Amino acid sequence: MDAVRVALLREVLAGTEWPAAARRFAGVLRSSVVPHGGGLLLVGTAEYEPWHLAAHLVDEAAWSGQPELAPTLVRHRVRASDPAHLAVGLGRLEAAGRGSTLLVVAPERPGGGLLERVHGARRAGATVLALDGGDREMRGLAHEALTVAEAEEVDLDTVQHLVSAAAGENTLPSLSPREGRRFRDRLSRLADHLTSPPPTRW
Repeated sequence: MDAVRVALLREVLAGTEWPAAARRFAGVLRSSVVPHGGGLLLVGTAEYEPWHLAAHLVDEAAWSGQPELAPTLVRHRVRASDPAHLAVGLGRLEAAGRGSTLLVVAPERPGGGLLERVHGARRAGATVLALDGGDREMRGLAHEALTVAEAEEVDLDTVQHLVSAAAGENTLPSLSPREGRRFRDRLSRLADHLTSPPPTRW
């Protein structure tokens, strides 16, 4: 999702908690991985692998000049034919310790021993972050969690876009309310221009 689309998404969600909540969570993510030089592990559940979040974080790491944001995608099922960057299995979590950050994306209750592995990583000193669907045990294991319940106005995929975009943002000076309104007006006009159909030629 490019910057204009993210800006439009934030505009649509203005007045809700999600833009600020995503920035807050992304700030915790950045402060966890950057000082330690990386070590970001990204894992989903057996039914849900966070491919898109992994790809967006790799992009944001490159664009922001913070390679520490590029994650290692940890997968539940690994085949011998998989390329190296897709061949990291759950055993990698057992090596996670102090200086590592584990980001768990779990729309539903994690199974297959994932909770036990996350608990082991936390006990070994890893920082655990969670984007979850409301599982109480997952939230209890996380140092920081952002929950997206089914009844919310957004889904977990949308929140992942917001989080990944915010993680790669460089800190900007705060704007006064008047300056902020002018900036949003300019951004809105730019978005309208970029998304409007080309003029009809007769």
